[in-house]
Amino acid sequence: MQNRSKRAGGVLRWAYCALLVALASGSAQAQSSPDIEQGRLSLHWGDPAPVARGRAQMAPRLRAQLTTDDGRRIPMEAGLARRAAADLPALANRRVAVSFKRLPVAGQRRLQRVPEVIVPIDAATLTTPRSGSAGQVMAAASVLGTTRWVTLMCRFSDIASEQKDKTFFNNQYGAAVGQLGHYWSEVSYGKINLTGSSAEGWFALPNPRATYVTTGTDGEDDADLDRLFQDCVAAADPTVNFNGVQGINMMFNGELDGFAWGGGSCATFEGARRCTSVTWNPPWSFSNLAPLAHEMGHGYGLPHSDNSDGDDDTYDNPWDVMSDGWYNATTSATYGTLPKHIAMIQRDRLGWVAAARKLELSYGAGGSRQVELQFASLAGATGVQMIVLPLQAQPDPAQTVRYTLEARRPIGTYEGNLAGTAVIIHRLFDGTAYSQDTSVPPGDRANNEGSMFKVGESWSAPGGAYLLRVDAATANGFLLTLTSAQLGQVTGGNLPARRLSATATRAASAPASTSDYRRAPATRRPPIRARLR
Repeated sequence: MQNRSKRAGGVLRWAYCALLVALASGSAQAQSSPDIEQGRLSLHWGDPAPVARGRAQMAPRLRAQLTTDDGRRIPMEAGLARRAAADLPALANRRVAVSFKRLPVAGQRRLQRVPEVIVPIDAATLTTPRSGSAGQVMAAASVLGTTRWVTLMCRFSDIASEQKDKTFFNNQYGAAVGQLGHYWSEVSYGKINLTGSSAEGWFALPNPRATYVTTGTDGEDDADLDRLFQDCVAAADPTVNFNGVQGINMMFNGELDGFAWGGGSCATFEGARRCTSVTWNPPWSFSNLAPLAHEMGHGYGLPHSDNSDGDDDTYDNPWDVMSDGWYNATTSATYGTLPKHIAMIQRDRLGWVAAARKLELSYGAGGSRQVELQFASLAGATGVQMIVLPLQAQPDPAQTVRYTLEARRPIGTYEGNLAGTAVIIHRLFDGTAYSQDTSVPPGDRANNEGSMFKVGESWSAPGGAYLLRVDAATANGFLLTLTSAQLGQVTGGNLPARRLSATATRAASAPASTSDYRRAPATRRPPIRARLR
């Protein structure tokens, strides 16, 4: 199985490189091939309305779509699109090339067109590609400076209600504490601002809600996001200046399909066909700023994160607003539930973590060091705020596992209700960050003690590749000891990360032979919380 996986990854990487080279060189064969399409990749992330505690949460939705240069929209099944891209979320709102193949449809005598490889072909990729530690494609360019958003309030022709007025939505963009302008500046370490953002409307849509939201054969409502965007923008275009806009937040006065949506879309406005970040917001989201920040995060290109309990609920990691925006959150009398910060790996995706604030260890390098990990919320930090621990590189970069460490604490307007002061560990795999929980079984939500690593506790990566020990608290974070095993001492395999006992911690900290590490899997005990003595 492992060899087949490596071969598949090698084939994907070979196809990736061949397609990219052909397009970069302007190959006539690549340009004319009917199996290759070029255009803008749009990802639409659907997030359901919150439910009362104890009730089942609807699963999120993800739609992938290629909009070609001549305006054709080619939907792609999200799971297949993920397989075709090294890191699908990193390609959102970017110009890409998609190589398609045709496969038989089960039980039918026809073929369907499915994506085989998706690669970025925007100018930044072809000249100065930006890659992560494992070689995976990251954002083509950092999101920096002024990111102007426009809120459009659009009213269905058969619904008269206008739940909030223009002043309310305008003020959401303010620079005061608790408003979006302040939030995004704080979470980006001052790298972006929302200067010039404004709200306009209400605008009348040309059709009733039933034109835009239909019920499928499965009995579920389905919102036509592209048509909603086209008609809402067209209604506003005569009076709204869209030049230089980063994104458009649309507020609808009626329910959509049970979801708020974020991502990107294309339409004709300001006299030309334009593509931009977009969010689609129903009335249930108006009174809380957290869901709007979440959808704007999707607009910036951020994916969901998750915890490590293995269920299909992605909204159970309260250390990242791109997962759980509701638990361990602060509130405002005006704007309801406020957004928490995003995880460090999400900040890094958008280019907000300076190189001097990151420390990346090399897999199999060996050695031990002590380092201060400063709080992620610390503005103007002078030390490390993010530590990256890559495991063995795989032929398919998306399959290379990386762990990230960050320090969090309950403080300030947005982070004041976090579960505790601790080191938080995420496992990044296939474009998704999973907070690590060493409880057995893992908690349903990552606000438990098993997800927080505190002074006197330690953690071991799979195969003993790395050992983390939290030595002490400092004024600005935590003092950590990081030990990297030499290449011959890593056991390999898919063994879980673990929290070590005090005895095991002392043993792991001491010099060990190759045979010591290889015996570890046979004697490994269930993860437990430990205190160093």
